[in-house]
Amino acid sequence: MKKCDTLKVARDEIDILDMQIVELIAKRNEYIKQIAHFKNSIEEIKAEDRIADVISKVRAKAISLDLSPNLINDLFVRMIDGMIESEIAEFKNAKSL
Repeated sequence: MKKCDTLKVARDEIDILDMQIVELIAKRNEYIKQIAHFKNSIEEIKAEDRIADVISKVRAKAISLDLSPNLINDLFVRMIDGMIESEIAEFKNAKSL
């Protein structure tokens, strides 16, 4: 972690991290779209057991990093919900070809 000497430097570092976070989310979404091609139904896409597993893992990671597990939980639930929509759209598109 870089030691920042000014508010501007700290904000610049946050801006860099924000862009990296967006890039990582985009990469995650691309894998989600690939996964749609391995599934046979929309019900399979809404894999509640997988979602619970992911949430459990990210909450544990948050705790290990002294970060609010509730914050991470909420972020991931929202992200996963959006990506499920993306996966369903990809699934329907692939099946219509």
